[in-house]
Amino acid sequence: MDSLYVSSHPDDFRSLQALIAAEFSPSRPQTLAEEPPARVARCRPALVLRDAEATALCGAGAVSWYLASVGGRTGSDAQQQSEVWQWLSFAENELTPVACAVVFPLLGLQQSSRAELLRVLKVLDQILEPRTFLVGESLSLADVAVAMAALLPFKYALEPSDRKTLVNVSRWFDTCVNQPQLLKVLGKITLWPPKTEAQLKKEAKKREKMEKFQQKKEMEEKKKQMQSQTEVNTSDVLSPLPDSYSPQYVEAAWYPWWEKQGFFKPEYGRKSLSEPNPRGIFMMCIPPPNVTGSLHLGHALTNAIQDCLTRWHRMRGETTLWNPGCDHAGIATQVVVEKKLMRERGMSRHDLGRENFIQEVWKWKNEKGDRIYHQLKKLGSSLDWDRACFTMDPKLSYAVQEAFIRMHEEGVIYRSKRLVNWSCTLNSAISDIEVDKKELIGRTLLPVPGYKEKVEFGVLVSFSYKIEGSDEEIVVATTRIETMLGDTAVAVHPEDSRYQHLKGKTVIHPFCDRKLPIVFDDFVDMNFGTGAVKITPAHDHNDYEVGERHKLPFINILDENGFLINVPPPFLGMKRFDARKAVLQALKDRGQFKEVKDNPMVVPVCSRSKDIVEPLLKPQWYVDCADMGKQAADAVRNGELKIIPDHHLKTWFNWMDNIRDWCISRQLWWGHRIPAYFITVNDPSVKPGEDVDGHYWVSGRSEEEAREKAAKRFNVTADKISLRQDEDVLDTWFSSGIFPFSIFGWPNETEDLKVFYPGTLLETGHDILFFWVARMVMMGLKLTGKLPFKEVYLHAVVRDAHGRKMSKSLGNVIDPLDVITGISLEGLHAQLKDSNLDPVEIEKAKQGQKSDYPSGIPECGTDALRFALCAYTSQGRDINLDVNRILGYRHFCNKLWNAVKFAMRTLGEGFVPWEKARLCGSESVSDRWILSRLCAAVTLCGNGFQAYDFPAITTAIYNFWLYELCDVYLESVKPVFSSTDAESQKQAEVCRQTLYTCLEVGLRLLSPIMPFVSEELFQRLPRRQTQNSPASISVTPYPESSEFCWHSEEIDREMEFVMTVVRTIRSLRADYNLTKTRADCYLQCIDSATVSLVEKYSLQIQTLSYSQAVHPVSGGDSAIPEGCAVAIASDKCSVHLMLKVRAFITQKVTRSLENISVLENVNIILDQLVLLAVWAVCQVLLENEIRIFIKVVSSRGKQHEVL
Repeated sequence: MDSLYVSSHPDDFRSLQALIAAEFSPSRPQTLAEEPPARVARCRPALVLRDAEATALCGAGAVSWYLASVGGRTGSDAQQQSEVWQWLSFAENELTPVACAVVFPLLGLQQSSRAELLRVLKVLDQILEPRTFLVGESLSLADVAVAMAALLPFKYALEPSDRKTLVNVSRWFDTCVNQPQLLKVLGKITLWPPKTEAQLKKEAKKREKMEKFQQKKEMEEKKKQMQSQTEVNTSDVLSPLPDSYSPQYVEAAWYPWWEKQGFFKPEYGRKSLSEPNPRGIFMMCIPPPNVTGSLHLGHALTNAIQDCLTRWHRMRGETTLWNPGCDHAGIATQVVVEKKLMRERGMSRHDLGRENFIQEVWKWKNEKGDRIYHQLKKLGSSLDWDRACFTMDPKLSYAVQEAFIRMHEEGVIYRSKRLVNWSCTLNSAISDIEVDKKELIGRTLLPVPGYKEKVEFGVLVSFSYKIEGSDEEIVVATTRIETMLGDTAVAVHPEDSRYQHLKGKTVIHPFCDRKLPIVFDDFVDMNFGTGAVKITPAHDHNDYEVGERHKLPFINILDENGFLINVPPPFLGMKRFDARKAVLQALKDRGQFKEVKDNPMVVPVCSRSKDIVEPLLKPQWYVDCADMGKQAADAVRNGELKIIPDHHLKTWFNWMDNIRDWCISRQLWWGHRIPAYFITVNDPSVKPGEDVDGHYWVSGRSEEEAREKAAKRFNVTADKISLRQDEDVLDTWFSSGIFPFSIFGWPNETEDLKVFYPGTLLETGHDILFFWVARMVMMGLKLTGKLPFKEVYLHAVVRDAHGRKMSKSLGNVIDPLDVITGISLEGLHAQLKDSNLDPVEIEKAKQGQKSDYPSGIPECGTDALRFALCAYTSQGRDINLDVNRILGYRHFCNKLWNAVKFAMRTLGEGFVPWEKARLCGSESVSDRWILSRLCAAVTLCGNGFQAYDFPAITTAIYNFWLYELCDVYLESVKPVFSSTDAESQKQAEVCRQTLYTCLEVGLRLLSPIMPFVSEELFQRLPRRQTQNSPASISVTPYPESSEFCWHSEEIDREMEFVMTVVRTIRSLRADYNLTKTRADCYLQCIDSATVSLVEKYSLQIQTLSYSQAVHPVSGGDSAIPEGCAVAIASDKCSVHLMLKVRAFITQKVTRSLENISVLENVNIILDQLVLLAVWAVCQVLLENEIRIFIKVVSSRGKQHEVL
């Protein structure tokens, strides 16, 4: 064994470099912390090889190069090796001297040393900006050498501020020292400055405190769950409103009360479901989230929209059901439980066996599977939880079995051997939606499960096939060179003149005696490459069709685990991407390799396992979708099914008109096992069947039923039939496809099925229009003869504030519960540690979080989040969600809160509302206007819900509450409530009724979107009819325009004119900084009608503009005094605002002089002057007016006649 001599000092970075390099070596040398033998130069590190000459290598560079090269860490080719040498030189000659000079003063520390170190590191920082590692895509000796040279500065010299400026170096250093090889040698690195004992104690105390807090929180949570919350705490409702709005306070208790009272059930307030409801029925089922899932903002958007619609329909008096459910998520759940088993017990599912593994999955589901339900409740989702369904429940499983059997017996489901998306890691076919399309712009190394080194993609390899019986060759190109082992033809375009002479010719496969025909096919692009294409029918979807057309052999070269089969040695048994290198080298050895060049391409990646998806020939079950797809397309064309917004129609018809058959087999254990049995007939007169022969497959509700069917088919007795049930399970989308009717007990004719099927609406994201929506439509029509719903509303996809797709590696995936309750930046960082991101991605995500949420996410509450999501939901494809805007709606909640608080004080304790909202005829113009605006808001909201125009709804509500009720009406009626005369008191009573109507109706408009705060404030209001009033705002009728029909366009126009005048006056006041002084206002009108209008609204103009008095003036300027600021309000009115400076001062001076004898001391007058001048300055008078005034009065002190 080789011997490595190193220093025992923990900071000897040269020895550390050698020790890390040794970690890469397949045969690690023995490590000795002592001086090397005398014959070896007295330096460490030193490596003595156990060869015949006992060769010795000295110095960090030579030793680490030797050890790392054995482990393949010195570059993959000559160019990379040169780059590694350059970095070794940089570490030794550039970085090490300045690092030592800073860290070890004895080595000659000078003032410039630190600046020089930072200069060198800044050069390195620039180089690292676009890179993860210094050479190539993985850790190399270059990274080790430079990181060790920088180790001492990072440990002892670089301040946090330095590291902040060297962001790329810091990221790279952190990535390097957290690699397994470095961690093993270095342990955990503590950066400078080291924590003091006091800091360590403080951190320990903080940890202890946090642990206690967490325990207390868990105990409180358990206590809350145990308490039965049957009624609202009346003391909370009857007690005064807290001073400010708190989401936590408002949202704490309402949901359990709603649920307990049964408000979310369609039976609420009805004797029988079967009893016809003249208001109609609204039924919608939730897109069942995965049982493994956790809410993200996409879920929050879906549920906010669905709950708003459900609450609106419920408040309209319809029999309303929003049915919850959860999907068993075959692949996702199996992967989660398999990882858990391996982590906790070191076992695979095969070690347990199928039955025991399925029991483990059920156990996990019962422990963890209802987490998503808890999150949905936090969002205020008004689901009927008593009807919650799980796709593996007996009721739904029976429906799945029945659907398969019926469709199989009709021949709609059939057995076939075709290409499927195959995940070698999962050993299963996967659906298209589980395949991520990773776009590459050229050569890229990607990690693949089961491979130590990254695999090369994004290159096009060209090689030649020899023409049989000729010296000619034909050049083809491929991105997957290993698949050439399964080639069965070469294709060219029929009109390509270059290859016309090769008709009928064959080429010879270089690694076996296979002859490949040259076929002519239109699918070939003559202008791409050489115009010749290799054909691998068993491993490419396009080639599969070519193979079908030309009756080519289909040679499968991959088994289920990704190992090569049906190929000649030495490739037989190789892993697919190891074979990629081997085939390339073999072609080079034969002289048939031509070139490799970068090639933009899309690589299919399994979203569950991150494996590269392989097209693989497998016998599977398929659904014949041709007829069903046509019916689904025709239903939309005929107007029976409406898709909103209609720009998705093109996608719908494109899919439905070109639909392919649907592979429904999955090679999993968790899911609905396919109720199909392969038949073996124990009778010599019946020949054995093959797996792909559908005649030898039978489906049944039980093995006995299947046996009877098989015996009848082959005309033998049942005892001669042997059955083997298919091991596979059905695609999760199959059970999801029948979800709208399986939840109601189909195929049994239950009451729920009769009442609620077909449903009213399906609301979901446009990204699953085909995978789920289309399949529900097809299977609903096929199995029930009815469409599962009448309308489909597709919402947009949520992106971050910058328009980027939500991605864990960008740090922009936000849990809506974090928006509701708030979270610190540290808390967001901590969540990344629990993810599957690598250190580089974690650092990138942290930077993204720090940029977007430098102070974390403040507590916004459920209501603000829901309002923001609905406000964003324009009928487009993407939503750029900014958390700051959500916070803005939390402030809107606070405004509501304060408005209701003020209104409650104004109404008074003894206030009794009229039994019905109505006009009494005594309303002031302000009352009539706000009621008109209320009616307009009612109409806008009703139309918005009908049209799924959620931004129109939120805008109408926001404008009414904030800009009309709070900013205008409440301000304009304050003088009414402050007056004490009898007439004013009578008017105040009418105002109170108007104010109550606005509050009560405004809260009802708001309730579907902001259920918590609207309920809290609604419960504080007195009821119109105390006996028969609904218990909750959630079951109170939604305002309708037929009831609130007082909208007046004339009053709206008049008030719009008034507000224009008010805004003009306010603008003038702001320009002259008259913030606290009320000035007279002269409104010059062009005609008598405008004068009448100003007189009608003079009190409102005076109050809202903070004017001393409002004087309408008709005609010229003679009636308007001097000293006014002027602004044009409209084409009919100009505003003249009296600045009052000269008049006020003259008045004050005259009064002073009247009381002072002319012969008295002038100093007394001058005292008055000083006071007046100070006042003038405070009013921001013009400087020259003050100067003139002082001059005049000073003259008066000497010469009386001047004034």
